[in-house]
Formats: sequence, C-alpha cells, structure tokens
Amino acid sequence: MKLGILGLPNVGKSTLFNSLTKAGAESANYPFCTIDPNVGVVPVPDERLKLLGDMYNSKKVTPAVIEFVDIAGLVKGASKGEGLGNQFLGNVRECDALVHVVRCFEDANVVHVDGSVDPARDVETINLELIFADLEVLERRMSRVGRAAKNDKDAAAELAMLQRLKTFLEEGKLAISFELKNEAESALFAELNLLTAKPVIFAANVAEDDAADDGANNPHVQAVRKLAAESGSEVFVVCAQIEEEISELDDDEKQMFLEDLGLTESGLDKLIRASYSLLGLMSFLTAGEKETRAWTIKKGTKAPQAAGKIHTDFERGFIRAEVVNYKDLLECGSLGAAREKGIVRLEGKEYVVQDGDVILFRFNV
Repeated sequence: MKLGILGLPNVGKSTLFNSLTKAGAESANYPFCTIDPNVGVVPVPDERLKLLGDMYNSKKVTPAVIEFVDIAGLVKGASKGEGLGNQFLGNVRECDALVHVVRCFEDANVVHVDGSVDPARDVETINLELIFADLEVLERRMSRVGRAAKNDKDAAAELAMLQRLKTFLEEGKLAISFELKNEAESALFAELNLLTAKPVIFAANVAEDDAADDGANNPHVQAVRKLAAESGSEVFVVCAQIEEEISELDDDEKQMFLEDLGLTESGLDKLIRASYSLLGLMSFLTAGEKETRAWTIKKGTKAPQAAGKIHTDFERGFIRAEVVNYKDLLECGSLGAAREKGIVRLEGKEYVVQDGDVILFRFNV
C-alpha cells in the first residue's frame, strides 16, 4: 500500500511523515521547507505475527508494509506556478490513497500561508489544485484522442467521455464521484489515474491539548469531520508534534507515554486502521519455521487470488488451501494439534479469505 501525504505548507505534513517513518525528513516553520519528495517505508504493526513467529520459532518475521510519499506544500495558484507550483503532484499520482493533512491548531508562532486557520477553505484550496492538475491530464489526452476520433468509433466514444469528465471537473467536482456508464469507461477512467479519483484520509492535526479527547471540542476538527462525511472520506485526529516525540521511544516507553497523555493508540495505528478501512483491505497470514508473514489483500479475495499474492505459480496451480484462524492455531499450539482437533479446514477455489486466516496453500504446476 502506498499513501501520498499532501496539504498546504506548514500544516504538519513533514512532521507527521517523520513520526510515521522515522526518516528524518526536514521540517521547519517556514513554507516550502520540503522540496524534493520524501519517501519512507513503514512496517504495519501486527501482534499476530510475533505470536505466530514465537510459536513456530520462525527465523524471519515479515510484516505488511506501507510506503509514504511526502511532497512540498501546495498553495492557491500552484497550477499557475504559485509557490513551488504543482510539479510534485506526479510523485503521488501512483499512490493508492491520499493523506490530506489539515491544520486544526491555533499557534501564532507557526505561520499559516493564508493568515488564519480555516479547514474548509484549506481543503477547498487543495482540491482545486488537484482538479487543475487532473484537467491538464485530460487536455493532453483529449488532444491525442481528438485526431483519431474523426475516423474511429472507439476513439470518438473515448473523446465524448473525456469531454463529459472535463466538464464535471470544471464544475469543481472531484473525479471520485463521476458516474461511469460502462466497463469501457471504467477501464479508461482507471487508466487516467486522476488525483481527484483517489480515496482521501484527512489527518486533522491538533495541538497536544486536543489529542486526548480526539478533538471533540475543537471546532476545526468538527469542520474536517463534516467535510469527510460529505465526501465519503476517512478522518483521524493526530498531534503530529506528539507523534514525532514518541517515534523516538521504544515500544514500552511509547505505551507509557501514550497512557500519560490519555491516548489509547498512536497516530500510525489510527492511520493504518483508516487506510485499511477506506481501501477495503485486510491481512491473511502464512507461518512456518522459515518465515511468518502478513499478506495484504482486498476484502472479498478468493483463495487462488490470495495465493497469487505469494507467487503467480501458487494461483496458476492452486489445488486447495488449508485454513485455520490464528487464534485457534495459537490455542492449539501447533498446526498438527489443530488438525487433530479438526479445526483446520480444506477450502477450494471459491473460498473467500478472512482477516486473520493462517493459510497453507497446496498447488501443482
């Protein structure tokens, strides 16, 4: 999973990125501190892996990972070259979802590019810049397709769909809510890889005082939650400054620090939960002496396609899957004991994999 972090300058993007990745991206109290994109890969915390790894005495334990991309802040007029322009948006075009960091704290010592904190205005500014960037993509595509449309029925249909989409974006709407008429349009739409077609997770960045109650009494957070509800987006409240502090601690110290602040989970945990929910993801597990590993798949994935995440040969030669829930396996103490109790199931090609399944695939190529 790959997530792009964006927002206005000075809203806490790089601070949040640093805390999530411990990558040491520069962050400072002036606009456009980040110029080159920062990239960091983070393991997804999963206590199931450690427990299974210990049970099997696994030589290697491999968690699922998330890649974060942090780009320079966007300002109003970025598409026309204001600030650093929108040249860095290409770095997040390949991401699965966008993490939009929105400033929800008041601090006279931290400059706001528009002079005041206003989440609704700030979100609209970013959305408009994403729309302008998408319109550039559409115009280039239309220019290319337009020449062929005179003599080619498929090209003419594509051009009509592109024109419809262009009009839709010019009305200030996001591509994610654009209505597609058929499979051909859906395929073309996916190929365009538009920024405004990507799911969004809002990160409401608050001051330390608002972290413990999840921003319940912060009007800026309420504004972000309203925007998220209207657009079908996820939202989580985070204090990037706290997150950066706890990112330097070991697990035990981190837990104590969170408890002292009245927090039950870290910002990374919140973001992972939000992103898995938004993208409809879950994990199944494989376990053994060589390696215990988590594999991220879409909810609703059937056993052969899940096997294909490990290796294409597994999917091509799929015979069956031996499946047991990780809790049942841990209670039994071994796969052999679980088999004796009759709780290891043999599943075929139509089995829909469940979160927390521990699977041994049988295949023949």
